[in-house]
Amino acid sequence: MNAPSPVSVHTPSASYSLTLRVRLSNKTGTLGKVTTAIGRAGGDIGAIDIVGVGQDYVLRDISVDAGSSDHGEAIVEAVRVLEGVEVVNVSDRTFLMHLGGKIEVVSKTPLKTRADLSMAYTPGVARVCEAIHRDPDKLFTLTIKKNTVAVVTDGTAVLGLGDIGPAAALPVMEGKAMLFKEFAGVDAFPICLDTQDPDEIVRVVKTIAPVFGGINLEDIASPRCFDIERRLQEELDIPVFHDDQHGTAVVVLAALLNALKLVGKRMEDIKVVVNGVGAAGVACTKIIMAAGVRNVVGCDQLGALYRGRAEHMNPAKLAYAEMTNPDGERGTVHEVIEGADVFLGLSVPGAITAADLRKMDARPIVFAMANPTPEIMPEEAEPHVAVMATGRSDYPNQINNVLCFPGIFRGALACRATRITEEMKLAAAHAIAGLIGEHELHREYIVPSVFDRRVAEAVAREVEEAAYHSGVARRAAM
Repeated sequence: MNAPSPVSVHTPSASYSLTLRVRLSNKTGTLGKVTTAIGRAGGDIGAIDIVGVGQDYVLRDISVDAGSSDHGEAIVEAVRVLEGVEVVNVSDRTFLMHLGGKIEVVSKTPLKTRADLSMAYTPGVARVCEAIHRDPDKLFTLTIKKNTVAVVTDGTAVLGLGDIGPAAALPVMEGKAMLFKEFAGVDAFPICLDTQDPDEIVRVVKTIAPVFGGINLEDIASPRCFDIERRLQEELDIPVFHDDQHGTAVVVLAALLNALKLVGKRMEDIKVVVNGVGAAGVACTKIIMAAGVRNVVGCDQLGALYRGRAEHMNPAKLAYAEMTNPDGERGTVHEVIEGADVFLGLSVPGAITAADLRKMDARPIVFAMANPTPEIMPEEAEPHVAVMATGRSDYPNQINNVLCFPGIFRGALACRATRITEEMKLAAAHAIAGLIGEHELHREYIVPSVFDRRVAEAVAREVEEAAYHSGVARRAAM
């Protein structure tokens, strides 16, 4: 029987990684038939391990990266139909990683004796409680507060999934906590709130705030996220940071700083089209304008935002229209992209085409950050752009918030900052951009790797320094 014909898929990645346990007849060439079938189906083979041997069979585990869930099923079916091959089991490696959750609480001090117990808990702990009661500042030195961040969501704008609710959002928040710990040594805990009422979210976060040194808001839908962040910043004395807005913005600015060096253009001279004026789009606009950009045209599904537009507007969009589009351009994104130097996509897959890129100014820069499928695929854009970036890990120049938020909170916690200022965000962007030397800059290397261990350290250092300059640091400079 012939194997199924190849299917059209995205580039295989570990996020759709399978382990196929297969029983192969002990005949020469059987394994070759399996690997050929997987290759023809578009799978990317990783490890092949023998897990058992019988008189007339070999039991093997084959790890395969696919491009989607459907693609994974097609790969399995391509193997299943082979003569002399039995698919015993298929494991989704991503789901295996999430079994039982991805994080845990671990004691810093072991409890091995009665003395240990008496100091960590009763009666010794009472003296520590009394010390904090007399001097609340000791909370930062005698508890987890000095190094702990709450990752707070209501589950209304999760990744590319949208409003899936707080329970379904928990795996993402666990992942965020992992990134805090892995990249900056910051302890973080997911807080998924079963409410979409801004007043209730603000009240709950304020209520739990004594435990935490910072609040990272995550995946809260626009425009409610703006009001929630603003109120919490005003009513709490610890940093409140909506990463979907500001984390994205910081990394975008870092990438833009280096991209402009490559194409020989200046911030103040360029025209930027921003497609998608939700939380991230607004924050990206604000930070690049703070860095010197003067001409930004923002677009939603109806087209350009401009002063006086009445259709499909809200307070956030009205404010956006007031501060952007100095020439009052109107029309769809396909029209206003003409003559643009930079396209920032924070919207939906397939929002622009190669024909749109050909309308842009010479040596255009395109950051297509819709996930998991960008506004235009790099393969289609590549012939027409000078620099291309996406939000994906399987292409160069990944605009990934992990370059930003661990270091920002590390720096803010180190100096006990009361808030994260615009100066601190700009400092973070310049720190990220500065890690790539002039001789290293390349159209496929404008931001460091997320695994570059220098990033969080550099960001933390510059953010802490900016906090002192901004006057928001409570701890005396060392």
